[in-house]
Amino acid sequence: MVNPILDPTGTVKAKTAGGLAPRRSLEGARVGLLDNTKHNAMLFLQEVGRLLVDEAGAREVSIVETKQSFSVPVDDEIVARYREAADVVITGVGDCGSCSAAAVADGIAFEKAGLPAAVVLTDAFTTTGRMMAGVQGDPDYEWITTEHPMAALGEDEVRERARRLLPEIVHTLTEQAS
Repeated sequence: MVNPILDPTGTVKAKTAGGLAPRRSLEGARVGLLDNTKHNAMLFLQEVGRLLVDEAGAREVSIVETKQSFSVPVDDEIVARYREAADVVITGVGDCGSCSAAAVADGIAFEKAGLPAAVVLTDAFTTTGRMMAGVQGDPDYEWITTEHPMAALGEDEVRERARRLLPEIVHTLTEQAS
């Protein structure tokens, strides 16, 4: 049975049982990176992309975009570009309330479009992320959580954070949730 829920943007969405896009090996995968404009997000994502190519078998980082606003979820046009250019997507970094909510909405939009997505949020905004997941119809949606803040880190610390989160990112993109 489908139960409608209200979206604060004024539309009604059907509540789904959630569900992830089918997972795949990263071997030969095209990686998409979506930067939400937050300080250190692009550096973090570029380092994750490099590590996925160098160590996890991804073929290339094939699309990198920066959102116009960290607080607005991706639209259908952006999702369509990523569907054409990438096999998996990494997005974030949710390091504030509105950007964390939008990052979760982005991840769910990519998943619904058939693209496995790894969303990275800092631990200060898990409640915000959980609320947005519910609004988007997937209250059990999971993301990768890291220590807050990310924006205040130096370049070497951001790269170390990417290295430390890499196994969880790979797992998120390749393993079907139980």
